[in-house]
Amino acid sequence: MTFSHLLQRIVQNHEVHAKWLNTLSFMENAGARKISACEHHSKVNLIQLKHAAEEHRHAYYLKKQIGKINPELCQTYESVELLASHATRQYLHSLDIRTCRYLQDTFQLTKEELKYAAYLFVTYAIEVRADELYPVYQDILTKESSKIMVKSIILEEEGHLEEMISQLDDFSPDWKSHADHILKIEQKLHDQWIGAITQEVEYE
Repeated sequence: MTFSHLLQRIVQNHEVHAKWLNTLSFMENAGARKISACEHHSKVNLIQLKHAAEEHRHAYYLKKQIGKINPELCQTYESVELLASHATRQYLHSLDIRTCRYLQDTFQLTKEELKYAAYLFVTYAIEVRADELYPVYQDILTKESSKIMVKSIILEEEGHLEEMISQLDDFSPDWKSHADHILKIEQKLHDQWIGAITQEVEYE
């Protein structure tokens, strides 16, 4: 099943669609919390604050969209209200751990420097993924004449990606070769996540 076909299946089932929105909301919220956790106790720049605030807003916005389907559905992030809850909860956490491991082996970094480097590379990988995922989702929503919209998120994620590239340019002149390694790690985790969701959706 292609990703586009999977999303079509999801959007056509109200309860599953609500869980999908809730799953995306959970991941945006987890991303915001990771960004905040990576902050230096005093040297926090404007972009970092902006990213955390916008990811939190995306989590809120996606959660609010569920009300257009049924306000009674998916009111929390309990496992039964997420798609592929185990893979969903592990995705970003595993990416963070594996990225930290790679960066620690590659660069000589202090604890604070490692946290900041992980923020840069993990956020970059997630923004690259968001730039692929949300436009496909919006296309399906448009085709299905859904009341749900994610266009505002698409615009902000594009801006985030540009900002991450700018920060990575400052971090290391050869960041792209390291980012390629992180993207490969993310691709495997993403495939596992989508595989778990596909399995779940097929049984609905």
